[in-house]
Formats: sequence, C-alpha cells, structure tokens
Amino acid sequence: MKKAKAIMIQGTMSGAGKSLLCAALCRIFRQDGYKVAPFKSQNMALNSYVTAAGLEMGRAQVMQAQAAGIEPDVRMNPILLKPSSDTGSQVIVNGEVRGQMSAVSYFKMKKSLIPDILEAYDSLAEENDIIVIEGAGSPAEINLKDDDIVNMGLAKLVDAPVLLAGDIDRGGVFAQLYGTVALLEKEEVDRIKGLIINKFRGDVSILKPGFSMLKEKTNIPVLGVVPYLQVDVDDEDSLAPCLLQKEGKKPLDVAVIRLPKISNFTDFAPLDAHVILGVRYVKQVRELGKPDLIILPGTKSTMADLLWMRQNGLEAAVQKLATKGTPVLGVCGGYQMLGRTLSDPDGVEDGGEVRGMALLPIDTVFAGEKIRTRVSAVVDAEPFCGARLEGYEIHNGQTKVEGEAFCHFSGGKADGCVNGNVFGTYLHGLFDSGELTEKLAQWLCNRKGISYEQAEALDYNAYREEQYDKLAEGVRATLDMDAIYACMGMVRK
Repeated sequence: MKKAKAIMIQGTMSGAGKSLLCAALCRIFRQDGYKVAPFKSQNMALNSYVTAAGLEMGRAQVMQAQAAGIEPDVRMNPILLKPSSDTGSQVIVNGEVRGQMSAVSYFKMKKSLIPDILEAYDSLAEENDIIVIEGAGSPAEINLKDDDIVNMGLAKLVDAPVLLAGDIDRGGVFAQLYGTVALLEKEEVDRIKGLIINKFRGDVSILKPGFSMLKEKTNIPVLGVVPYLQVDVDDEDSLAPCLLQKEGKKPLDVAVIRLPKISNFTDFAPLDAHVILGVRYVKQVRELGKPDLIILPGTKSTMADLLWMRQNGLEAAVQKLATKGTPVLGVCGGYQMLGRTLSDPDGVEDGGEVRGMALLPIDTVFAGEKIRTRVSAVVDAEPFCGARLEGYEIHNGQTKVEGEAFCHFSGGKADGCVNGNVFGTYLHGLFDSGELTEKLAQWLCNRKGISYEQAEALDYNAYREEQYDKLAEGVRATLDMDAIYACMGMVRK
C-alpha cells in the first residue's frame, strides 16, 4: 500500500510563520511534480471554511491546499477548535460539531481523538506522495507535552521528520531556537533535522556566526534564512498583521469593525487587494472616523460582540453614520447584528434575547443546528444587481426577513436583506469572484465624486495563484531543498 513521505514544520511560538512555510513547501513540492497535501491534526482558529462535502475546516489548511493545487478536504484538519470564550471552545471533529467544551474538559478527552487523527492522516497518505504537516504553538510547551497530539506527539505517531522555525522579526531568534530544543526530550530532538530562521530583513551574513554556535549547542544545522516576504495570502487568526491596519491608504476607506470574536476576516482580503479600496480594522469610536463603507464581519459570539459594541459606543456611532447615509454591510454574524432582535432560547450562545441595531427589518433566532453549505448566487440589490458570487454559509440561526433580499442562491433561495444604504448577507466569500468588488468600488467612487474607470473584475483566484508562486519562489531560494528532500528519504528530482 502506498504511503506518503512526510515533513513537519514546528515553530518556537505561535506566529512564527508555520502556516506560510507549509504553504510554500506545498507549492514547491507541487512545482517539483509531486502530489502533495497539507495536514494539521488540531487547529484553533475562528476563520473556517465549508468544503464541497459541507464540512467545516480551518482556513490555514484551505490556503495550503490551494497552494498544493488541490480541493480542500476536511481530512487535512480533523480537529478544529473555535474559541467562544477565554476558557472554552466549540469542538469540531471531521467537520462536524462535537460540542462546546471547557479547556479542562477538552484536554481530558483529546487523546481519545487520536484514532480520528490517524484515520484522516493515513487516508491522505495513501493518496499523495508528500504530506506537509503543520504543528501548533510550540513543542516546548512543557505543561501540554504529556497529551500532545499536534506537535512532537503527532510527529511520533506518523514518524515525521521535523523542521523547527523561529521568528527573527520578534527578536531573540537564537534563544528561541536553542531554548526550544533544550526543553525537548532526546528522542524529540532527534526528530528535528533542521532549523529555519524566518521573517528576516537585512544582510544574512551578519547572522552566520550564530549558525555555528547553534549547530554546536544543538547539533542541528540551520537549513535557511527566509526573508520577510511581501505576499498576499490568507491570514489565519488573531495574530494576522491585517488586523493591525489602522489607516486606509487608498482613495476609498473601508472600516471593518474588529469584533472580539471576529471570524472569517479573510472575506475582505479581495477588497484590500483592489487598487482603490483600503481596508482597516476599528476597535474604538475614535478610530472610526467617516469611512466610505463600514463592514460588520462574522463572529463566533454574535450577541456578546453586539453588546461589546453597545458598551464601547461603536454601535451608536455606526447607527449615526448609517442614518446620515454611510453604507453599511453586515456579513453572517454582522448581518444578524443589523436586525431588530436576536433570540437564543436554546442557549446556543449566551441565551436570552437582545435588541439588535435595527438597521435592517430582520429578526434572528439561534438554533443548535449549524448551517454549512457551499452556494452560487446572484445579487438582486441595487446598485450591485447581477454580480455573480461563489461562497458558503456557516452559521447558527434562522433569520426572518421582512424586506428586499440581498441575493438569490442558484436553487432559488433568497438570502440577506437590503434597506437603503444598509446591506446584509450570510454569504462568506462574497468578494472572491471580483464582480461584487468591482461594482462596489464603482458605486463608492460615484458617491464620493471620484473619477474611476471601472476595470475588469479582479480574478482573485488567479491573483492568489500568483501570490503562491511568489511565496514558493522566495522560500525555495533561501532553503536547502536538497537537505529537506534528504530528511524525508527522497532525492530531489
């Protein structure tokens, strides 16, 4: 029976660049003629995706699957944790919701999920030449090592060689790498075949004296120094640099409310890639200003995040601007917030009922069943009428609409609502096709009196492919790929 070779990227910390390095390797191996798939046994993120089979998985492995040139598959991410509070998460196994669990409860049961992890991994390994595995956080989190199923614990289960990446942009990269290795057991250290210094800016020659000392102290070679690459691919979580953007530097200003439990902010990457649209993220009233468009994004905790907006004054500020004519768009949870009421009789979120922002004539009732569907749609609402969309629904809650629909799915189902300059939809990925983005840009320019010759809609899929090639080129040029192939027991083609 065929069994794929494996390579695993672990990091000295969260945000060390594991996801992008894995995506780069997926692309490089594909360019080299191999059939490759990504894998991460356990992902904690609020950015998720619905597969063609209607199952939910983390966006990082979706991004890596795209880099590998294959359709995202829930087997690439068998466990997804979606934080709902500081101490609890929704647990999703093989794309289906398993339940809401506290951190303590999850840690007690997570080793029971090893059969699910191995079944997913083994089936992928039978279909591919190489599996690129992403770790999580750091393998040196010694309080978690006994029950580890995502770092060295997983590497042992699937017998994967490991590359350890450190983030020099945060400083102290030699201490990061040496300290991580020093906290591991000997058999774990033996799995590490190379060290990677990531996100470097400057002349590599100034680092070389440190390579010798690292090799002396760890007996592990440095296999490359990857520069801080300016590539535009999906960010995964709350550490994403895009969430730190405070200023829109393009003619049109798009302000996205940075909700505490913001999810699927990747929806707005195509807007930021547009030549005339600048996207920034807002947490306080003083940051809001007078944007050309306000977006309320998706969230894992709609009612709690609405109350957060109410308490810090952002709700009132958005309502005031909307009343004066500023366009407002709500997506998924943000759409629900724009309505009159949000009810949670079954305690799906926090229970009870709260009043909404009353900018759309809709009412939402949360239910236990999560809706997960991939859809094609056409926008009905002026001034975007006729824009074709490809996306997905992923939400709890049924919404009763007493106004004009935003769009219609290919099967005829109406979605969303429009009330003058306020728009709402459940559809994630609504800007990916480029058609809505271009119509939106033209409309906002007309409103602002800016001259803009409408361009051909940006093919975001083609743009994304260019970015993956750029990522692979930058990483390939700086890593010792011969050594990486060798540690998998392969000879580079």
